[in-house]
Amino acid sequence: MQRIALVGMPNTGKSTLFNRITGGNARVANWPGLTVDLATHRILLGAKMVQMVDLPGIYDLSGGAEDERIAQSFLASTPLTGVIVLLNATQLDRQLGLALQLKALGAPMIVALNMADEARSAGMTIDTAALAQQLGCPVLLVSAKRGDGIPELKQTLSHLAGQQRAVNLDFTQLQPAAAFHEAEARLHHDHVSRPPTMPASLTARIDRWILHPALGLPLFVLTMFILFQLTFAIGTPLQDLLGSGIDWVKSTWLEPALAGAPEIVRGALLDGLYDGVGTVLTFAPLIFLFFSLMAVIEDSGYFARAAFMMDGLMARLGLDGRGFVMLMMGFGCNVPALMGTRVIRDPKARRLTMLTIPFALCSARLQIFLFLCAALFTPAQAPWVLLGLYLASIVIALGTAWLLRKRFTSSEPFALELPPFRLPLFKQIRLRGWGETRAFLRTASTMIVAGVLLVWFLTHYPNEHHSYAAMVANVLEPVLTPIGIHSEMSIALIFGFVAKEVVLGALSVITGMQGNALSAHLASSMDPVSAISFMLFTLIYVPCVATVATMHKESKSAWFTAGSVAWSLGLAWVLCFVFYQGTRLIGGWF
Repeated sequence: MQRIALVGMPNTGKSTLFNRITGGNARVANWPGLTVDLATHRILLGAKMVQMVDLPGIYDLSGGAEDERIAQSFLASTPLTGVIVLLNATQLDRQLGLALQLKALGAPMIVALNMADEARSAGMTIDTAALAQQLGCPVLLVSAKRGDGIPELKQTLSHLAGQQRAVNLDFTQLQPAAAFHEAEARLHHDHVSRPPTMPASLTARIDRWILHPALGLPLFVLTMFILFQLTFAIGTPLQDLLGSGIDWVKSTWLEPALAGAPEIVRGALLDGLYDGVGTVLTFAPLIFLFFSLMAVIEDSGYFARAAFMMDGLMARLGLDGRGFVMLMMGFGCNVPALMGTRVIRDPKARRLTMLTIPFALCSARLQIFLFLCAALFTPAQAPWVLLGLYLASIVIALGTAWLLRKRFTSSEPFALELPPFRLPLFKQIRLRGWGETRAFLRTASTMIVAGVLLVWFLTHYPNEHHSYAAMVANVLEPVLTPIGIHSEMSIALIFGFVAKEVVLGALSVITGMQGNALSAHLASSMDPVSAISFMLFTLIYVPCVATVATMHKESKSAWFTAGSVAWSLGLAWVLCFVFYQGTRLIGGWF
């Protein structure tokens, strides 16, 4: 199998180009450090089947960060038919050195100058023919975002795959990036021209507000609140419509079809499998909307600025702006965020960041909170409750860093290049929303199905009045009652350790209700204080099994992983106890 590697600095659009060439769906966002593992896809180039490999972003081939070592190890050990070197056309004065390093190693290269449209808008001209002669390889202008130049790039790749034999790069000839600075400057001076003066860009004007010392953080909070508001305003009617359709299918088709089936079969399929999975599926519209809107913020370049803006605060907590970026990634899923900490070179800083990530309000927890907020709070209250949970997530994560900062002291400097603001494309927004929804539906078809069936079994055997689930709830009652969590909810929490996506399905099976009926039941059995206590506990307590396993893999320490789990459990109980009992006490005074 022939292999072609895609190499470039962080935030040059590698994942976007990878998707353009392969038709794949690697996650795309306009902030550095996103790709931290190897994404691969097979494509047909001419008559050859070729494997494309998207490597983590690297600044040079002699760097020491773990993501750089991953790329170096792959390039040094894998025979390659070709290497696509992706450079930002607007920043060639500090990116051509990477191409020069690969040329010195004997790499069969194609240099793709991405964001050519932005270079033209800035009045830049690039002599690609002269650059190609100097570098000894094809040099093409492309725009991965818009698709400009992609057919020509694929044609050049097809020619390379048909003519070039796989070669091993000679890393014994590797020189540090500093050795190429003079050659890089000469190439840029000779073959790239800019206008004598460049007008203040729209990015600079926006940054005066976005990065304002006093207004920056309130604007970020306001932006996130608007995102939550739109999610509820548009998604809730769609959720209700889908829930009504699921109820109609059950009453009209499934119940009559299974009327003659044995009770155990009927109960397991209708009250267990269908009700549990049906309740979870009603969240597909909300998941799609939330992550589509989040893609707008990510692709625009706003999250990179949030990291820059937060660096001063993070430094006081023993972290840096990269820790905040990883925390933002954790809002999607804790697992890739933990893997993303590889971009942090210092082991102590990396471990401290890893301790904060499990407190990020991931998409799986979001499903639970969206349902409970809609069921127990008014449409005007729900966005504020959800925003409060997000803020609590950040405060708890940063508080953890502050408390433990002296045990993980680091002096590694932080550098972050702010990308220009970009207008997100509708296709990328749609792909992000559908990609997250598809992953959610895939989970619903596997883990959630198994989970709700197991919950049904535990709540019905040996019998409904004295089940295994009830026995477990009785054991947990003295621990969870002081924080306002009753037996039904405690069973759901146990299954939430396996995967938070199972919690709603478990509640549906435990109560024997789904959709609007489940919402009404929870509203009658929980008041707002106990609901918030439950959501707060769900936010803080032990993350899912996949997160724990990833933390153990990345930290390479069972003790560190166990300590993280113990800290999460203990902190969850203490904070919920203070909130629940304190709120009750204050309410009693009035």
